[in-house]
Amino acid sequence: MSSLLTLALTGSLALTGCDDLGDPPGPPASRTSPASGGAALQAVEKLTVKGRAPRTGYDRDEFGSAWADTDRNGCGTRDDVLADQLADIARDSDGCKVLSGVLDPDPYTGTRITFERGRSKVDIDHLVALSDAWQKGAQQWSDGKRRAFANDPLNLVAADSSTNRRKGDGDTATWLPPNKAYRCTYVAGQVSVKSKYGLWVTSAEREAMRKVLSACPAEKLPTGGSPTEAPAR
Repeated sequence: MSSLLTLALTGSLALTGCDDLGDPPGPPASRTSPASGGAALQAVEKLTVKGRAPRTGYDRDEFGSAWADTDRNGCGTRDDVLADQLADIARDSDGCKVLSGVLDPDPYTGTRITFERGRSKVDIDHLVALSDAWQKGAQQWSDGKRRAFANDPLNLVAADSSTNRRKGDGDTATWLPPNKAYRCTYVAGQVSVKSKYGLWVTSAEREAMRKVLSACPAEKLPTGGSPTEAPAR
């Protein structure tokens, strides 16, 4: 698993929008590594600080159909991310569905996880959860921006399913990966996503980001991913 940042039951998993849907046929995605955007710690200071808005009106459907093909490569986002972040993958004859692979290491636990479609212990997590985004600015977005956010590879990481579900819609102040070696990368990813989409943070969240990134001041801010407005359906 590279440091680059490139599901599920109701409850906490619904907050991350990780539903396993069928995918349209097409070729595998072509993905590139995002460039460095400078020090993540410095970027924290540029984030707007506000209180958390009410969760009123939140629904997973507000962010569009789960794993939509927003990059129009013929494959759903979930399979794009699995193909990008797993090793030793095998695909279905449609050229899209990832049938098996290995997540080694899982970024959240540091362990090796075997992926098998239909019996998966791997989720695709939104680094910044959809519900968290809703409470920090996304309520005011266009439908296209919310679809882009939900499918942006910059905000997506393959991870251990049980650990992901314990995260729920937690932000940096309320949840960090058990794998301490990944925390700088994880928090830098959240800072990057919130910067890119103009989401705000709470004061407690900003302090938590500062605390984690102060231990790794050279950690770079990931950049790249998809445009912030998805094409019309």
